[in-house]
Amino acid sequence: MNSAAETLARLPSRLYRRRRRLALVLRETAGRVARWAALAFGVLVLLAGVVLTPLPGHLGLPLLVVGLMIVLRNSFQAKRRFLRWQRRHPKLIFPIRRLMRREPEIMLVAWQQLLRSEKVFLRKAKWRVLKRGRKHLKRRWLKKQPV
Repeated sequence: MNSAAETLARLPSRLYRRRRRLALVLRETAGRVARWAALAFGVLVLLAGVVLTPLPGHLGLPLLVVGLMIVLRNSFQAKRRFLRWQRRHPKLIFPIRRLMRREPEIMLVAWQQLLRSEKVFLRKAKWRVLKRGRKHLKRRWLKKQPV
């Protein structure tokens, strides 16, 4: 009788442990499925950004950045590769990292990219309109400022 009473006393705790274990397995599985779904969505957004970037309009680059953010937050391997790329090509990756911050400096990144592209396409310094224009405006603005 004693052993039957002990078995009945242990029964709810065994069922409780099994239910907890099952709930844990279901939660982990749901988390993995959600991570894979977010990763697939991020890849789709990234591919849409790649396709739309060369087309007229300004939708491609923001889609690239958003897709990259989604992929990097849900894939450890992608994050590792991105950091490796950042070490190898810091000038190429730095603007993307600046756009992925919580409060991105969109105008500054766009201005720096314009200056870089001007430097690539217009080799002579006297042909670079943006750089000279910025310096001219800066000098003019500083003259008007009261000290």
